[in-house]
Amino acid sequence: MVKHKKISPFHLAIPVWNLDECRFFYREILGCKEGRSSTHWTDFDLFGHQLVLHYKPKSTEQIHANEVDGKQVPVPHFGVVLPWGEFHEFSKHLRAKGVQFVIEPYIRFEGGVGEQATLFFLDPSGNALEFKAFKDPQQLFAK
Repeated sequence: MVKHKKISPFHLAIPVWNLDECRFFYREILGCKEGRSSTHWTDFDLFGHQLVLHYKPKSTEQIHANEVDGKQVPVPHFGVVLPWGEFHEFSKHLRAKGVQFVIEPYIRFEGGVGEQATLFFLDPSGNALEFKAFKDPQQLFAK
C-alpha cells in the first residue's frame, strides 16, 4: 500500500475539441493560471495540480452516469477535494460566472460517514468536473 506524508500534485491530460474555448473557460471562468502551451495543448495550474488540455477531434460518445446519493453522476469525471470554506467560496464564484451545474452544489451523505459538499459541471468540450469538500477531512476514505 502506498502511503504519503504530503499530497503530491497530480498530472491529468484531458481531450478537448475546442482548445481556444476551453483555454478561456479554465483561465477566465475557473481562474486557473495558464502555463506552457502549443497549438495542440495547454497546461494549467488547477489548485496546485497540473491539468493539460490536449486537442482531440470531437467525439460522438455520450456521457454515461451512475447513481450516487440519488443523483446521476457523470462518468468519467475529475476535480479537486477542497477545504470546506474554500469549496463554498468556489461554488459562489462559479455561480457568479454563470456556470451551469449538472448537479447543483449540495451536501451528500448528510449526517453520515463521508458527509461532503459536492457539485458537478461540464467544460466546453463536455468533460465533467466535480469539486467537493468533506466536513471532516479525515473521512475522505471512510467506509
